Amino acid sequence: MSGAALAVSRGVARVTGTALAPYQSAVIRIGFSATWLLFLLRELPHRRELYGPDGPWNWDLAHQLVADNGAFTALLWFRGQFWFETVYALAALSSLLLSLGWRTRTMSVLFLVGVLSLQNRSVFVGDGGDNVLHLMAIYLVFTRCGQVWSLDARRAARTTAAHARGERLPDRTGPVLWSVLGLVLAVITATGRPEGEWFVPVLLWAVWLAQGLYWLVGRHTETPAPKILADVVANVLHNGALFVIAAEACLIYATAGWYKIQGSRWQDGTAVYYPLHLDYFSPWPALADLLAGSAVMVMLVTYGTVIVQVAFPFTLFNRRVKNVLLVAMMTEHAVIAVVLGLPFFSLAMIATDAVFLPTSFLLRLGDLAARARARLPWRPARPVPEPRSPEDGEPVRVGFPA
Repeated sequence: MSGAALAVSRGVARVTGTALAPYQSAVIRIGFSATWLLFLLRELPHRRELYGPDGPWNWDLAHQLVADNGAFTALLWFRGQFWFETVYALAALSSLLLSLGWRTRTMSVLFLVGVLSLQNRSVFVGDGGDNVLHLMAIYLVFTRCGQVWSLDARRAARTTAAHARGERLPDRTGPVLWSVLGLVLAVITATGRPEGEWFVPVLLWAVWLAQGLYWLVGRHTETPAPKILADVVANVLHNGALFVIAAEACLIYATAGWYKIQGSRWQDGTAVYYPLHLDYFSPWPALADLLAGSAVMVMLVTYGTVIVQVAFPFTLFNRRVKNVLLVAMMTEHAVIAVVLGLPFFSLAMIATDAVFLPTSFLLRLGDLAARARARLPWRPARPVPEPRSPEDGEPVRVGFPA
């Protein structure tokens, strides 16, 4: 076998045999779910004006727009304050549980429903980060983002340890959750909701059926072939979704950078000066004035932004240069969050950038978090080690894929 053929064979085996980048996918999961949760909590006093019946974009206007563009939103299934509050609470709860990694597959689907329901209800509410969150919530459904740093990983470790002792830990929560959500989905479909939308309902049914099939194969099939095939399909979907997330991030930066190059204010190095003098983007006027008062600083930030955004997609083939630009972009987003008052846009972009973080850095970050947790006054009764990463050669199975 030639060297090229051997490399292709190894690549196919790696893509189909393992769920790549488990730590990066965990950071993406935590980042997006925490961003959405913090946004929902911040807007809790104003939720009815933004997405509910008290807003200027009322139910009839939203229904006309959705009927025209075919967007998905559960908020238009029923009228009334109770339904709105229920959807809002479920969106916040699913975000919290997804960040903790509890039944990540199910929570990622509910997280998607919450994001689309609220954002499509009032399409004029957002700051740019909502578009990123909108897309990434869809991609997240296809990832195996609960392999590490999650309650699912701890549950998988307990199950593995029990099997090693010859014991069997039944999973009752997964089948119950799967049955309840299937009943809800059947009732919604039978009542004719949602109207005019087909992609999200088909996706929900596909994920629900796939979870049940995965559980049946894992629990009631003696031959290894069906289990291997189920893992291969899950790994391919996971790796494909991560590739799309990385490509989406590159597309966002490349598009933003090349459009900036065409603007005259970006060409003369003064573009950053103007948003610093807008009241909407000046939560700290003194800080904005300090930055805008230096012409050299304004020019460096303006040109530096364009250079980093245009160059980043081309640096992915050089690890060291990529890491330097990655730090620069994350730092830039952190500055935007403080100086321009766009915290959720910045958090969404930082979570997107996390797909490019090196595994060694994330492992060190996990070690620091574990040491910090060890210094807490409370201790878990029986700490359970997380299962090894698939990159170490051991596939992680979490039983019922909910």
